Amino acid sequence: MDPVFIDIIALVLLFLGMLGTFLPILPGLLLSICGLLIFKFGTENEMPMMYVWIFVLLTIISTVLNYVIPAKTNKKYGGTRYGSIGSFIGTLLGLFLIPIPLGFLIGMLLGVFLGELIHDFSDTKKAFNSMKGALIGFVYGTGFNMMVGLAMFLVVGYYIFF
Repeated sequence: MDPVFIDIIALVLLFLGMLGTFLPILPGLLLSICGLLIFKFGTENEMPMMYVWIFVLLTIISTVLNYVIPAKTNKKYGGTRYGSIGSFIGTLLGLFLIPIPLGFLIGMLLGVFLGELIHDFSDTKKAFNSMKGALIGFVYGTGFNMMVGLAMFLVVGYYIFF
């Protein structure tokens, strides 16, 4: 297969992977790691195998952190299990029922808020704090994913163009 075509496929997957770090409809770093692997094993390049192992490790760490960070920040800001369940349901509903680019995020935040209100209807301050914790967790997790995806994109881009 033509190496230029493989380079283009790898770059497209890496770009889509970066988009997927904040759009839950795309599998984020999974697309990025696929682009990296296609580039590494589909072309003759000088990229060290160590980069592949580092990025695989960072992808695994990121996957674990995507579950740990939101739970920890939600708990730190006073959230309960009801808020976590609301977050999950809200994300799914927001993804499909709020037809704007960040509908999933709006759905997640509303889900956390409503979940906390179901737990304790009289404590809206706690519900707002839990919502703030969920947003901070989302930003941390997304930021880490974006940095890993961007690093993969830049490494592959370096070996393609330089």
